[in-house]
Amino acid sequence: MNNKRKCFFAVDLGATSGRTIVGSFLPSGLELEEINRFPNHLIENGGRFYWDIYELFRNVVEGLRLVAGRDDCEICSIGVDTWGVDFVCVGEDGAFLRLPRAYRDPFTSGAAERFFSEVPRETVYSQTGIQVMDFNTLFQLDAMRRSSDSALAAAHKLLFMPDAITYMLTGEMVTEYTIASTSQLLNAATRRFEPSLLAATGLTEESFGRFVFPGNQVGVLTPEVQRQTGLGPVPVIAVAGHDTASAVAAVPASDRDFAYLSSGTWSLMGIETDAPVISAVTQKLNFTNEGGVNGTIRLLKNICGLWILERCRAQWGAVPYDVLIDEARAAEPFRSLINPDEASFSNPSDMVEAIRTFCRSHSQPVPDTRGRLVRCIFESLALRYRHVFDSLRELSERPLSVLHVIGGGSCNELLNQWTADAIGVPVVAGPSEATAIGNIMMQAVAAGHSSDVAGMRRMVRGSVSLKTYMPADTAAWEEAYRRAPFTA
Repeated sequence: MNNKRKCFFAVDLGATSGRTIVGSFLPSGLELEEINRFPNHLIENGGRFYWDIYELFRNVVEGLRLVAGRDDCEICSIGVDTWGVDFVCVGEDGAFLRLPRAYRDPFTSGAAERFFSEVPRETVYSQTGIQVMDFNTLFQLDAMRRSSDSALAAAHKLLFMPDAITYMLTGEMVTEYTIASTSQLLNAATRRFEPSLLAATGLTEESFGRFVFPGNQVGVLTPEVQRQTGLGPVPVIAVAGHDTASAVAAVPASDRDFAYLSSGTWSLMGIETDAPVISAVTQKLNFTNEGGVNGTIRLLKNICGLWILERCRAQWGAVPYDVLIDEARAAEPFRSLINPDEASFSNPSDMVEAIRTFCRSHSQPVPDTRGRLVRCIFESLALRYRHVFDSLRELSERPLSVLHVIGGGSCNELLNQWTADAIGVPVVAGPSEATAIGNIMMQAVAAGHSSDVAGMRRMVRGSVSLKTYMPADTAAWEEAYRRAPFTA
């Protein structure tokens, strides 16, 4: 008799760390268990930045091996999600041609404007509805083409990061919709590759794997992976391959009158819509229309998030978060403010000095202690969230009565409270593991456990602990907002 729990295996790879998690559905609700966690380091070599996809895959296989050796868990399926835009060049023999370039590599600096000299900005945005950022796949490809990049020239296929890991697991090459939607290569209306943009980069649809949507089965584990892990031919499901799309699928909302903030290395704030919202206003505000699950569109804005704090913390020797938060709480309010989306904070060699330089150049007091620096970061993020939230209110057809904060940043009680104070509506924090939950939920949908997003969210609400933060001290935040460097 088989008494093993039926489990779903989520591979969740972020830009700073990765983990594997199993989820199972018990009478009490969804239960999660982390199997292994591992760092994801940028590799700098020859003036270029790469991702070590082989090390990521080794850790994924190790997670599968650990689960296979247990007698209480049977893996029903596997799903993979990662960050967006980056990709792997695959040769005609099926081998990767080199490590994938990282979006923080400065080789794309100015790439968007160079591309717009050939294809007008308005044309690109009207077709894709995607926020213009130099590191988008479209501009990476154009920069590689202009520099006669050898890997691109020899590529038979291009695989986005979750699709590349899925290929290593199954031997099947696919292009999952939500991750492809981050590339600025998809037509937002047709939800397929835009032929004119492919042509501008020298590519065709055949340059990519077969197109799949969340919930489709990609294949099963290869005999090689089965041997390495001790598992059988377990199905691999195309979940929402973009980590934010998976996270948004797990927002524990009771209706659609909400905005979400996926808070981590990046902060992504947006709303769900049934169709792309592409207009002169969204173009001016630089909002993006990315693919979601069950046919939804994620109208959102990318905001540089806790990356700024993480880079400072690395310089300070990984000081515990509670120490930094206590120091920030004790510091003088609204002394110095930055624009988190300023290009100088993208990947500086010295983040502390980058903050101080910004404050100096904007005639503000220079943060001279850790507490002042952390307070500057948190207050600036909260005010930037207010800035974007106000724009979403203008764009939304629904009233936005609550902000759901999901992801790792939802555990930051100080930032959550300040966000509520800044935007003036309640903030509901949790789940912190939203991305893994959304990954698992799409596997569950594929297995017939649920039929739609609403059902998934009901299950999440009944399974996780949530905390609500009510706005306070709004007058002081209103005054600070008026002098923030992105509103002046």
